[in-house]
Amino acid sequence: MKRRDLLAALGSLAAAPAAAQTLKLAPAPIVPGAGDVLVNVETSLGVITIALKVRQAPITTANFLRYVDEKRYDGATFFRATKSPGPVDYGLIQGGLQGDPAKVLPPIAHEPTSQTGLRHVDGTVSIARMEPGTATSDFFICVGEAPYLDANPAAQGDNTGFAAFGQVVAGMDLVHKILNLPTPGVAVNPVMKGQILDPPVPIVSARRV
Repeated sequence: MKRRDLLAALGSLAAAPAAAQTLKLAPAPIVPGAGDVLVNVETSLGVITIALKVRQAPITTANFLRYVDEKRYDGATFFRATKSPGPVDYGLIQGGLQGDPAKVLPPIAHEPTSQTGLRHVDGTVSIARMEPGTATSDFFICVGEAPYLDANPAAQGDNTGFAAFGQVVAGMDLVHKILNLPTPGVAVNPVMKGQILDPPVPIVSARRV
């Protein structure tokens, strides 16, 4: 898969309303798994609680927790929302530092779902990337199942998908609210046209629970 196609994959939900209308959305689990670390992401609209899958995805969760513990997400934003048209909420919201050189840490190694055993389902938290090994601060939350974001060893090109590393355990109502906010913002990358929140949703803080 090419770099542009990876970005398009994150936005392709908007082009598939029929699939979204027939998709069954499984509710996010409300109980964290064994060994999970909880983080509260406080936004200007409320709090989203994430259970980080430390055992399954140690590299990606350690990276996220470094941003949390060093308070690098304070002042970040949810800046992107891509939603498929139709009566059913289906898509994703994306947040992070958008490459802020003052706060972004070095990129991390890629942990594909074929290695971690995790999947992109409703409420999954995953790290954004370009090519494998380029992920830094930006992350996204799935609304609805998105198996096309999982690793697919049978596919050609870049087939390692995105690195899922957490699950929303509280605050999915807020995720849905952000998903439905206006997106008239200017997209630096044309693939994201019509997906940029304006205004973005501020992340006030991110802390371990």
